[in-house]
Amino acid sequence: MSLLEVKNLIVEFPSRRGTLRALDDISFAIAPGEILGVVGESGAGKSLTGAAIIGLLEPPGRIAGGHILLEGERIDNLGYEQMRRIRGRRIGAIFQDPLTSLNPLYSVGRQLMETIQTHLPVTAAEARKRAISLLEDTGIPAAAERIEHYPHQFSGGMRQRVVIALALAAEPKLIVADEPTTALDVSIQAQIIQLLKRVCKERGAAVMLITHDMGVIAETCDRVAVLYAGRVAEIGPVHNVINKPAHPYTGGLMAAIPDITQDRERLNQIDGAMPRLNAIPKGCAFNPRCPRVFDRCKVERPDLMDAGATLAACWLHAEARV
Repeated sequence: MSLLEVKNLIVEFPSRRGTLRALDDISFAIAPGEILGVVGESGAGKSLTGAAIIGLLEPPGRIAGGHILLEGERIDNLGYEQMRRIRGRRIGAIFQDPLTSLNPLYSVGRQLMETIQTHLPVTAAEARKRAISLLEDTGIPAAAERIEHYPHQFSGGMRQRVVIALALAAEPKLIVADEPTTALDVSIQAQIIQLLKRVCKERGAAVMLITHDMGVIAETCDRVAVLYAGRVAEIGPVHNVINKPAHPYTGGLMAAIPDITQDRERLNQIDGAMPRLNAIPKGCAFNPRCPRVFDRCKVERPDLMDAGATLAACWLHAEARV
């Protein structure tokens, strides 16, 4: 059974000029112990999907359709307080900027201990011991001393480790990690990736890893969902999506990655830009930029369909091309 199921999720932003649809009919599932990567250009809807799942959509954004199920229980229709209790205990969140997750007025130890004691039935001494253990697990040296330090006394990479320790504090079943390694140097990135993989394996947690870095996806994830203009363009096992992309957009993303085995003067690029929410073209949203576009792409929007090892929202894989 899936630990997280997102079914036909629609997120809208009402505005003076009408309603903008930022996520349009997104569906995917994550099993226990699985890491699903979510990738795409800026504005594709990656972070918005994560925010909808953890109940932190910025007003006036709202879920206008679909369901989000956590361990079979619907969570998209819960009130703020109910969702707040789930957010620490059953869903852990790791954000790109650690300073938004940490209170500058409290020591990191106090913040960790409060989180642990809020969600788990432990004494203060046990909470402190667990907090030190979490800091050690996330690679913070001299954790027993550093637990008394404040966020400003840590470097950016160390702060991000504290945020990850906070996300893991109550042993959540689902971790939503939004660009967790972006601000870190490569060696620390590798350690954080190993940490996420270990959490998955040891605790059977499901991880949704939002990133624009295909290297991180290739190294970390079991499956990957490629988003474009608020929809899933392709989803499938990482190996297949990277090596045999079934959607022209995925193919463009892969071709844009530098390859050290080839001597190329210029990198490939996808011409044009992602459409604004108020100007999404008819048919397939990618059609104005697609090198393989044909008539049907301009009038009819494709849903995800079987494309061999993956699912792709592309008419190239329709049984009868019109």
